[in-house]
Amino acid sequence: MQKSFIDHLGNSITINFPPKRIVSIVPSQTELLFDLGLDEEVVGVTKFCVHPIEKFASRTKVGGTKKLKLELIEQLQPDLIIGNKEENCKEDIEFLQKHFPVWMSDIYNVEDAVETICQIGSMVNRAPEADYLKHLIDAGFRDLALLAAQHNIYKRVAYLIWKDPYMAVGPQTFINNILTTIGLTNVVSVSRYPEVSLKELEVLNCQVVLLSSEPYPFKEKHLDAIKESLPNTEVMLVDGEMFSWYGSRMVKAVHYFFELQKQFV
Repeated sequence: MQKSFIDHLGNSITINFPPKRIVSIVPSQTELLFDLGLDEEVVGVTKFCVHPIEKFASRTKVGGTKKLKLELIEQLQPDLIIGNKEENCKEDIEFLQKHFPVWMSDIYNVEDAVETICQIGSMVNRAPEADYLKHLIDAGFRDLALLAAQHNIYKRVAYLIWKDPYMAVGPQTFINNILTTIGLTNVVSVSRYPEVSLKELEVLNCQVVLLSSEPYPFKEKHLDAIKESLPNTEVMLVDGEMFSWYGSRMVKAVHYFFELQKQFV
């Protein structure tokens, strides 16, 4: 049987349903597929699709999200490829679209993420499982927003994702929406991922700098340099997967954010 689906970019794809050979080129969506109960159907993943690790170890690696091994993907003969506008290169996607059904997500907020989980669930014949994840995530993030309001959490923060130069998360991003949902105010007003200086953050009255574990792997040693320049600003290491993985990891992220909120009360 064949079914047609429309992705977030307006592309219509027709796939054999349910798909039996899936290549996922987005780490958070790879984890989602396994959490939905798929196993042998996922034949190819990227080198960053590390969760769950036991599944990652036994799958064909098709390169990185930004640099795919297109010939290897061709050899796998997928009947569905799942990608993302931000995480994958346009040229790679356009090449793959000429040969295979490619379903693309484009995610800016929690609502988009939950919708994506349900859409992927429908595509891979796991709609009930996806609906349950939606229920858990909706309830969890609703409670997080409620707690933020009840405790009057108001912290001016910057979320850094890169060093040399420093780059921050701005509006029009999923991470920015997460910050807002849990009660934090992003001092960065430039959209997407602008370069910033520590002096700018000082001028913007940044109270907390959050150092992400990805894509740049910030460590304890990086805290000191920032604290030296911003002595009146709190600097914290945070788990980038919890802030940026928009699949089933959001279920685990709820507890992580509950604990993080406690530090701002």
